[in-house]
Amino acid sequence: MAHLLDGLPVEVLGRMRSDRVMRRPTPTLKEYALAYPQGGRPPKHGKEFRFAKSDTWGESDAATTQVTDRYGIAHAMAWDRIHPRLIIRSAWIDHTGELPIMEGTLIRLQVDRLPGGGGPLPLWLWSSATGLNGEDIDVRWQAFLRRFDIEHLFRLMKQTLGWTRPKLRTPEAGECWTWLIIAAHTQIRLLRGAAADLRRPWEKPAEPGRLTPARVRRGFRNLRPHHLPDPCTETLNARTRQATWLEEPAVRHPL
Repeated sequence: MAHLLDGLPVEVLGRMRSDRVMRRPTPTLKEYALAYPQGGRPPKHGKEFRFAKSDTWGESDAATTQVTDRYGIAHAMAWDRIHPRLIIRSAWIDHTGELPIMEGTLIRLQVDRLPGGGGPLPLWLWSSATGLNGEDIDVRWQAFLRRFDIEHLFRLMKQTLGWTRPKLRTPEAGECWTWLIIAAHTQIRLLRGAAADLRRPWEKPAEPGRLTPARVRRGFRNLRPHHLPDPCTETLNARTRQATWLEEPAVRHPL
């Protein structure tokens, strides 16, 4: 992906496995001549960088320390111009010519604790950007941790609030329905402190005012005063339900 997006104002940031092996920058001819005075063919890649062996890391190009509420003290280390050694397999099986060298910044994040109470393991990230300083490194790993909140938000909108449930026929209807889902999510967030914890038998009790949006939605109907009439019931009793039929078939849009 980083190769396809090269030249565009886009940066790729992803998580790496803890057993990966990457390569350092390719040495220049002068550096290679000093390291190997007997000569030989210059290498295409630098020395190995093994995630599981700290003796291959060397000195980091940037290091930061941040104090967080959820993870305690977060230590971040970064190495510049680290690249993977590509082989003609899977995504590169149809590539013609010499395989490219995609350099980036390798980030290692270590925290004191996890919100769930488990043992924290180091987190390895790779960014397609190079020449990052300490402030840029903190922005990258904080943005990556933020993606978990974004993914849970989309999951809530799809599974709990029914964002993708209706079969809408026009883009205008889809946009209107999206704004309705956003308004419903806003109401759930505003009533977080007033809802009761209607938890399932296997769920842990939540602290007051710390309910998840899904739990707030369970008790949303109980927030209305009981002495007021139910508008849904009055509406159904006031009108007679009649079957409606579409006179014309729905418009088909070719894909």
